[in-house]
Amino acid sequence: MIIAPSILSMDFSDTKKSVEALEASCAKWMHFDVMDGHFVPNLTFGPDILKAMKRSSSLLMDVHVMIADPMKYAPVFINAGADLYTFHYEAVESVEKMKELIHLIHNEGCKAGISIKPKTSVSVLDELINEVDLVLVMSVEPGFGGQKFDPNALNKISTLRQWIDERKLNCLIEVDGGINAETGKLCKESGVDVLVAGSYVFGGDIKERCESLC
Repeated sequence: MIIAPSILSMDFSDTKKSVEALEASCAKWMHFDVMDGHFVPNLTFGPDILKAMKRSSSLLMDVHVMIADPMKYAPVFINAGADLYTFHYEAVESVEKMKELIHLIHNEGCKAGISIKPKTSVSVLDELINEVDLVLVMSVEPGFGGQKFDPNALNKISTLRQWIDERKLNCLIEVDGGINAETGKLCKESGVDVLVAGSYVFGGDIKERCESLC
Protein backbone atom coordinates (compact mmCIF):
# COMPACT_ATOMS: atom_id res chain seq x y z
CA MET A 1 0.00 0.00 0.00
CA ILE A 2 1.30 3.44 -0.97
CA ILE A 3 0.58 6.22 1.52
CA ALA A 4 0.47 9.75 0.10
CA PRO A 5 -0.01 12.34 2.86
CA SER A 6 -1.69 15.50 1.59
CA ILE A 7 0.29 18.56 2.61
CA LEU A 8 -2.88 20.64 2.37
CA SER A 9 -3.23 19.79 6.08
CA MET A 10 0.44 20.22 6.99
CA ASP A 11 1.49 22.65 9.73
CA PHE A 12 3.37 25.22 7.65
CA SER A 13 4.65 26.98 10.76
CA ASP A 14 7.07 24.06 11.14
CA THR A 15 7.45 22.56 7.68
CA LYS A 16 10.89 21.09 8.41
CA LYS A 17 9.59 19.03 11.34
CA SER A 18 6.61 17.75 9.31
CA VAL A 19 8.74 16.76 6.33
CA GLU A 20 11.23 14.96 8.58
CA ALA A 21 8.35 13.04 10.17
CA LEU A 22 7.08 12.01 6.75
CA GLU A 23 10.55 10.91 5.70
CA ALA A 24 10.78 8.74 8.83
CA SER A 25 7.36 7.16 8.21
CA CYS A 26 6.12 4.49 5.79
CA ALA A 27 4.82 7.18 3.42
CA LYS A 28 6.25 6.91 -0.10
CA TRP A 29 4.54 9.85 -1.79
CA MET A 30 3.69 13.46 -0.95
CA HIS A 31 0.29 14.56 -2.25
CA PHE A 32 0.21 18.13 -3.50
CA ASP A 33 -3.23 19.71 -4.02
CA VAL A 34 -3.29 22.58 -6.52
CA MET A 35 -6.51 24.65 -6.52
CA ASP A 36 -7.18 27.76 -8.58
CA GLY A 37 -10.25 29.24 -6.87
CA HIS A 38 -12.16 28.71 -10.12
CA PHE A 39 -12.53 24.98 -10.84
CA VAL A 40 -12.94 24.51 -7.08
CA PRO A 41 -13.81 27.20 -4.48
CA ASN A 42 -10.41 27.29 -2.81
CA LEU A 43 -6.94 28.61 -3.57
CA THR A 44 -3.79 26.72 -2.57
CA PHE A 45 -0.27 26.09 -3.81
CA GLY A 46 1.73 27.22 -6.80
CA PRO A 47 4.86 25.75 -8.41
CA ASP A 48 7.28 27.52 -6.05
CA ILE A 49 5.97 25.58 -3.04
CA LEU A 50 6.35 22.38 -5.05
CA LYS A 51 9.95 23.28 -5.88
CA ALA A 52 10.68 23.81 -2.18
CA MET A 53 9.14 20.49 -1.21
CA LYS A 54 11.05 18.72 -3.97
CA ARG A 55 14.32 20.10 -2.58
CA SER A 56 13.51 19.10 1.01
CA SER A 57 12.05 15.61 0.50
CA SER A 58 12.90 12.38 -1.28
CA LEU A 59 9.22 11.38 -1.55
CA LEU A 60 7.53 11.09 -4.94
CA MET A 61 5.70 14.33 -5.75
CA ASP A 62 2.09 13.40 -6.47
CA VAL A 63 0.53 16.57 -7.93
CA HIS A 64 -3.27 16.72 -8.18
CA VAL A 65 -4.46 19.78 -10.08
CA MET A 66 -8.00 20.98 -9.44
CA ILE A 67 -7.72 23.77 -11.97
CA ALA A 68 -9.66 24.98 -15.01
CA ASP A 69 -6.76 24.72 -17.49
CA PRO A 70 -4.64 21.64 -16.69
CA MET A 71 -3.12 21.62 -20.18
CA LYS A 72 -1.60 25.08 -19.80
CA TYR A 73 -0.03 24.37 -16.41
CA ALA A 74 1.19 20.81 -16.96
CA PRO A 75 4.72 21.86 -18.08
CA VAL A 76 4.90 24.42 -15.26
CA PHE A 77 4.29 21.88 -12.49
CA ILE A 78 6.30 19.13 -14.16
CA ASN A 79 9.28 21.49 -14.43
CA ALA A 80 8.76 22.41 -10.77
CA GLY A 81 9.17 18.78 -9.72
CA ALA A 82 5.97 16.81 -10.28
CA ASP A 83 6.63 13.09 -10.72
CA LEU A 84 2.95 12.40 -11.29
CA TYR A 85 0.51 14.98 -12.70
CA THR A 86 -3.19 14.20 -12.19
CA PHE A 87 -5.88 16.33 -13.81
CA HIS A 88 -9.68 16.24 -13.55
CA TYR A 89 -11.89 14.62 -16.15
CA GLU A 90 -14.41 17.39 -15.55
CA ALA A 91 -11.89 20.13 -16.41
CA VAL A 92 -11.19 19.01 -19.99
CA GLU A 93 -13.72 19.47 -22.78
CA SER A 94 -13.36 16.18 -24.68
CA VAL A 95 -11.80 12.74 -24.57
CA GLU A 96 -9.60 13.75 -27.50
CA LYS A 97 -8.27 16.72 -25.53
CA MET A 98 -7.69 14.47 -22.50
CA LYS A 99 -5.64 12.06 -24.60
CA GLU A 100 -3.68 15.01 -25.96
CA LEU A 101 -2.95 16.17 -22.40
CA ILE A 102 -1.93 12.67 -21.30
CA HIS A 103 0.52 12.47 -24.22
CA LEU A 104 1.89 15.91 -23.34
CA ILE A 105 2.50 14.82 -19.74
CA HIS A 106 4.25 11.64 -20.86
CA ASN A 107 6.35 13.55 -23.37
CA GLU A 108 7.52 15.79 -20.52
CA GLY A 109 8.85 12.67 -18.76
CA CYS A 110 6.13 12.58 -16.12
CA LYS A 111 3.47 10.03 -15.19
CA ALA A 112 -0.14 10.96 -15.95
CA GLY A 113 -3.22 10.55 -13.79
CA ILE A 114 -6.90 11.36 -14.21
CA SER A 115 -9.38 12.11 -11.43
CA ILE A 116 -13.17 12.06 -11.12
CA LYS A 117 -15.43 13.88 -8.67
CA PRO A 118 -17.91 11.97 -6.46
CA LYS A 119 -20.86 12.67 -8.78
CA THR A 120 -19.03 11.59 -11.94
CA SER A 121 -19.66 8.01 -13.07
CA VAL A 122 -16.66 5.73 -13.24
CA SER A 123 -17.88 4.61 -16.68
CA VAL A 124 -16.43 7.78 -18.26
CA LEU A 125 -12.95 6.34 -17.68
CA ASP A 126 -13.52 3.15 -19.66
CA GLU A 127 -11.75 4.41 -22.78
CA LEU A 128 -9.11 6.41 -20.90
CA ILE A 129 -7.82 3.95 -18.32
CA ASN A 130 -5.54 2.31 -20.90
CA GLU A 131 -3.80 5.67 -21.40
CA VAL A 132 -2.99 6.70 -17.82
CA ASP A 133 -0.67 5.58 -15.03
CA LEU A 134 -3.16 6.34 -12.26
CA VAL A 135 -6.86 6.96 -11.63
CA LEU A 136 -7.76 9.12 -8.63
CA VAL A 137 -11.21 8.54 -7.14
CA MET A 138 -12.38 11.52 -5.10
CA SER A 139 -14.33 10.35 -2.05
CA VAL A 140 -15.22 13.93 -1.10
CA GLU A 141 -16.12 16.97 -3.19
CA PRO A 142 -12.74 18.51 -4.13
CA GLY A 143 -11.88 21.90 -2.69
CA PHE A 144 -11.46 21.59 1.06
CA GLY A 145 -9.92 19.12 3.52
CA GLY A 146 -11.63 17.48 6.49
CA GLN A 147 -14.78 16.23 4.70
CA LYS A 148 -16.57 12.96 5.42
CA PHE A 149 -15.80 9.91 3.25
CA ASP A 150 -18.39 9.08 0.55
CA PRO A 151 -18.87 5.27 0.53
CA ASN A 152 -19.89 5.36 -3.15
CA ALA A 153 -16.15 5.59 -3.84
CA LEU A 154 -15.81 1.93 -2.85
CA ASN A 155 -17.93 0.74 -5.79
CA LYS A 156 -15.87 2.88 -8.16
CA ILE A 157 -12.64 1.42 -6.79
CA SER A 158 -13.97 -2.14 -7.18
CA THR A 159 -14.98 -1.47 -10.81
CA LEU A 160 -11.59 0.03 -11.63
CA ARG A 161 -9.83 -2.90 -9.97
CA GLN A 162 -11.78 -5.31 -12.14
CA TRP A 163 -10.98 -3.39 -15.34
CA ILE A 164 -7.28 -3.12 -14.53
CA ASP A 165 -6.93 -6.79 -13.60
CA GLU A 166 -8.94 -8.06 -16.58
CA ARG A 167 -6.99 -5.90 -19.04
CA LYS A 168 -3.66 -6.47 -17.27
CA LEU A 169 -2.98 -2.73 -17.12
CA ASN A 170 -0.12 -1.02 -15.33
CA CYS A 171 -2.39 1.55 -13.70
CA LEU A 172 -2.71 2.46 -10.02
CA ILE A 173 -5.93 3.33 -8.20
CA GLU A 174 -5.74 6.21 -5.74
CA VAL A 175 -8.44 7.50 -3.36
CA ASP A 176 -8.58 10.90 -1.70
CA GLY A 177 -11.03 12.31 0.84
CA GLY A 178 -12.00 11.40 4.38
CA ILE A 179 -9.33 8.72 4.66
CA ASN A 180 -8.48 7.39 8.12
CA ALA A 181 -7.63 3.95 9.52
CA GLU A 182 -11.23 2.76 9.17
CA THR A 183 -12.06 4.11 5.70
CA GLY A 184 -8.56 3.25 4.50
CA LYS A 185 -9.20 -0.39 5.37
CA LEU A 186 -12.46 -0.36 3.37
CA CYS A 187 -10.62 1.11 0.37
CA LYS A 188 -7.87 -1.52 0.63
CA GLU A 189 -10.51 -4.27 0.62
CA SER A 190 -12.03 -2.74 -2.52
CA GLY A 191 -8.67 -2.85 -4.33
CA VAL A 192 -7.05 0.56 -3.97
CA ASP A 193 -3.28 1.01 -4.38
CA VAL A 194 -2.71 4.54 -3.01
CA LEU A 195 -4.30 6.21 0.02
CA VAL A 196 -4.24 10.00 0.26
CA ALA A 197 -4.78 11.33 3.78
CA GLY A 198 -4.40 14.89 5.03
CA SER A 199 -6.33 15.81 8.16
CA TYR A 200 -5.91 12.30 9.57
CA VAL A 201 -2.12 12.16 9.10
CA PHE A 202 -1.33 15.69 10.22
CA GLY A 203 -3.92 15.75 13.00
CA GLY A 204 -1.85 13.48 15.22
CA ASP A 205 1.54 11.78 15.37
CA ILE A 206 2.51 11.76 11.68
CA LYS A 207 4.57 8.57 11.78
CA GLU A 208 1.97 6.65 13.80
CA ARG A 209 -0.91 7.80 11.60
CA CYS A 210 0.95 6.76 8.44
CA GLU A 211 1.75 3.38 9.98
CA SER A 212 -1.95 2.82 10.74
CA LEU A 213 -2.69 3.20 7.01
CA CYS A 214 0.20 1.03 5.77
